[in-house]
Amino acid sequence: MLRIVLFYTESCLRKILTALGLLLIILASSCSSKKLVNQKVATKESTKEEKDPFLWLEEIESPKSLEFAKKENEKTLSVLKNDPHFKSIEVDIRKIALARDRVPWAYQLGNSLYNFWQDETNIRGLWRRTSFENYENKNPNWEIVLDLDALSKVENENWVWKGANCFPPKYERCLISLSRGGKDATIVREFDLPGKFFVKNGFEIPEAKTSAVWADLNTLYVGTDFGPDTTTDSGYPRILKSWKRGQKINETEELFHVDKKDLSAGAYIEYTTDKNYQFFVRDISFFEKQVWFVTNEQMTLLPMPNDAQFYGVHKDYILYLLRSDLTVGNVTYKSGSVVALPISKINENSRALSFLELIFIPTTKRFISNLTTTKNHILLDIIDNIQGKILKFTFKSPKHWESENISLGKNGVASIESANNETDIFLSTYTDFLTPPSLVFGNASLNQKTLKVLKKAPSRFNEIELTSEQLFTKSKDGTVIPYFIVHKKTWKKDGKNPTLLTGYGGFEVSEQPHYLNNAGKVWAEKGGVYVLANIRGGGEFGAAWHQTAVRENRQKVFDDFIAIAEDLIRQKITSPANLGIQGGSNGGLLVGGTFVQRPELFNAVLCEVPLLDMLRYNKLLAGASWMDEYGNPDDPKMREVIAKYSPYQNVLQDKSYPEVFFLTSTKDDRVHPGHARKMVAKMRSQGHPLFYFENTEGGHGGSANIEQRILWNSLEYTYLWKKLGL
Repeated sequence: MLRIVLFYTESCLRKILTALGLLLIILASSCSSKKLVNQKVATKESTKEEKDPFLWLEEIESPKSLEFAKKENEKTLSVLKNDPHFKSIEVDIRKIALARDRVPWAYQLGNSLYNFWQDETNIRGLWRRTSFENYENKNPNWEIVLDLDALSKVENENWVWKGANCFPPKYERCLISLSRGGKDATIVREFDLPGKFFVKNGFEIPEAKTSAVWADLNTLYVGTDFGPDTTTDSGYPRILKSWKRGQKINETEELFHVDKKDLSAGAYIEYTTDKNYQFFVRDISFFEKQVWFVTNEQMTLLPMPNDAQFYGVHKDYILYLLRSDLTVGNVTYKSGSVVALPISKINENSRALSFLELIFIPTTKRFISNLTTTKNHILLDIIDNIQGKILKFTFKSPKHWESENISLGKNGVASIESANNETDIFLSTYTDFLTPPSLVFGNASLNQKTLKVLKKAPSRFNEIELTSEQLFTKSKDGTVIPYFIVHKKTWKKDGKNPTLLTGYGGFEVSEQPHYLNNAGKVWAEKGGVYVLANIRGGGEFGAAWHQTAVRENRQKVFDDFIAIAEDLIRQKITSPANLGIQGGSNGGLLVGGTFVQRPELFNAVLCEVPLLDMLRYNKLLAGASWMDEYGNPDDPKMREVIAKYSPYQNVLQDKSYPEVFFLTSTKDDRVHPGHARKMVAKMRSQGHPLFYFENTEGGHGGSANIEQRILWNSLEYTYLWKKLGL
């Protein structure tokens, strides 16, 4: 489905998907110096109430905070970079990261395929293109469209690629987003795609977390930080404006606005070969929204539940995924169903929902994870017992949608990578823990036999010696929790296997099998065990699996993760001395809360870009936007619940903890680096040993370029080897 077309590196894209809950999709407020000054004031005002001696570490760029990070980095680097294993680990990770035979993951724009590429020469990266025919060659001839390293040098900036939004169907103009150091906040510039240059006096938006879509070639719908009172309490745009070419941005006409207590305001435009469909969106909270269908004559509120997920337009139908049961007359549509509402019926008021058409029905283990459209078909990414499959649906007549499986493999994860509404061509991927990913070309209107593997990644480790399996255990309340485990075929259950347990458990994000790459080469191939948890809070079994572990029930996330750790020990797969845990973003909260509650179970903790001070998370950067997930700590009842698991409030001086490795980024403008900084300072003051690394760039992904990613990953695996005895 062609919406706002963004392009990321493979590793960046995975980070984004893993951190879905921290809402890259919804666009946040400016992180200008003005905002930081305001944050300092808020910090000072809170000092008396909370009596937190480390609040000063929330001042992101203050000399004192930066000096704290610098000294901690020096301690960590002096130990880990001098570890006898660091060099060999770094060599393996570098070889994978810079391999010339990596798959150049591509995305379709018109008649060309586009790719963003980084290597040892192009550290910041190249945006480039080639033809479909040329792409099939072993070494395609790429045409460079934009050289980010060269641009950074000329402009004396550390630009990080954040994507391109190109106007169909000709794709002659794009809005390119560039970030300083990897922040979510970007500058947006108009770019001429055929000529490969930035448009002189074209559209340009100053640094902010901006939403901008093409209404037509000379008009943008923009949500950004326009100045005072133009962002919500969560820091996202609350005003949508129409910006016509030649106007100054502060002269633009307001189209739509939302309340300051809402999450954000934005626009969505579905581009098809026949017409464009425009919608204005009020994001009430993380999982609730209202959508208006917009024509020249009027705005019509779509009569759907606020928690239904809006998926755009296909064949004059508006598509939705239900996140709760919906009863219309005598008919009940199950949560997880995909339904279609005829555009022609949206003005029927209370009768409109009687015209709903059912496309997909979930089962207890089968749910949709994404929806994409081509010109004539709907493609669903399906989670089937945590495996990934693709289903095709074709409109035949009203209330008659025909389905067909698109099979790319038996036991792995298949998903749509790229498609649009101009043709039925799509690109999809297929992989699992031990199968290198492949990029598959297909035409949804043709027989499945026409599927063609365009690219397949080479092996990065010795998969033949390894195996994977799915295991199950019971959580504290008796709920059965699945998890995947990857290990050597020759292993022994002697309680001595170095084991890394990873998880996320939030925002309805599904953790599915994926090719292990670094983890395969420097961990599993060397005898380590890799475990992927499918705990509640995620989306592995639909919205209900997520909803059972939010707000008042957040402790279930930790209970599930702890249950898996205990099961690994019970089965003698590992022991506390050999067990480590890893999680980033919301997963950082997961591992932070877990090691604080049950420190005796673990000997290593990788806590990446984490939320940790959950009594203040809603006051820091985009934190207020996550209250749907965690609850509002300013509400007395929720504060009591949150205080019981918030890692920062519960770490104690008289308890023994594993030597945790905290990692964050100064430029993370999504999850405040103060979470990690304050936890480190508090644990240091209590006398607990730990490691801390704060990358001065990188944003929420942790690294701004390929060299920084290599260092970050090398430090982590060196730490795991050191602590878990590999």
